[in-house]
Amino acid sequence: MNTEQNEPRPTNSELNTGSMPYPTSQEDMKSKPDSDLSNYKAAGKLTGKVALITGGDSGIGRAVAIAFAKEGADIAVIYHENASDADVTGQAVQAAGRKFLSIQADVRSADACRNAVRQTYEELGGFNILVNNAAYQMGYENFETIPEENIHRTFDTNIKGYIFMAQAAIPFLKEGDSIINTGSIAGIVGNPHQVDYASTKGAIHTFTKSLAAYLGEKKIRVNAVLPGPIWTPLIPGTMLEEDLKKFGSQTMLGRPGQPEELAPSYVYFASQDGSYSTGSLLEVTGGMPKEG
Repeated sequence: MNTEQNEPRPTNSELNTGSMPYPTSQEDMKSKPDSDLSNYKAAGKLTGKVALITGGDSGIGRAVAIAFAKEGADIAVIYHENASDADVTGQAVQAAGRKFLSIQADVRSADACRNAVRQTYEELGGFNILVNNAAYQMGYENFETIPEENIHRTFDTNIKGYIFMAQAAIPFLKEGDSIINTGSIAGIVGNPHQVDYASTKGAIHTFTKSLAAYLGEKKIRVNAVLPGPIWTPLIPGTMLEEDLKKFGSQTMLGRPGQPEELAPSYVYFASQDGSYSTGSLLEVTGGMPKEG
């Protein structure tokens, strides 16, 4: 679904937004997210760097991996279940001439996070950028009936996993390196059908600012990108049908965003361009919420 820069992006009505089983593979989606960055203009901003991206097999994580690779970084991705998606990401990274490492791991485990960081450092010869991007969400009509196990899974993946990954990464990071977290506009405005998910995103925003303050003396930067409604494999398998039907239409631009539209924001925070940015929360939302 490559879209030239001067052509309009698809609206909700132009996407196949029917529900699919969770976890959804990007390769199985009828309307695939645009994450190949075919029109991206690289400038060598990450030459010689090594990045580890959680949830890097598809969606936003894949787009970030490809953008980083085009900018000169070697890439490791953590995936949980969809190995075939991770393979596609790897092919794109290697097509950009960079090294690629795929790691199957569950970020809910502190040991798994430590092992993934260590493996990245040893096999790729360094460690400079951590992108915390793995996420879990599920939509519920009634807040009162959210299963306890799902609440645990949401918090264990979305905020505990970020903390575990940062704890594992910090010993390998040095001055000028960075941690980039994926927050969400839902962490600011809330979501009545994903109360637990929105709560974890608000926690990620506070975690970002607190960790930035902690690492400031070491000159290690910590920032977050806050997406709005972005079309990824997480969406069709986790949202209520009524929310899928209007997905993205609540923005000022009137459409969902695509993963590759987010990737340059991560490049900014990872590169020298963002050298004076830490503790920042960058909204990339298509203008959400729309007034009125």
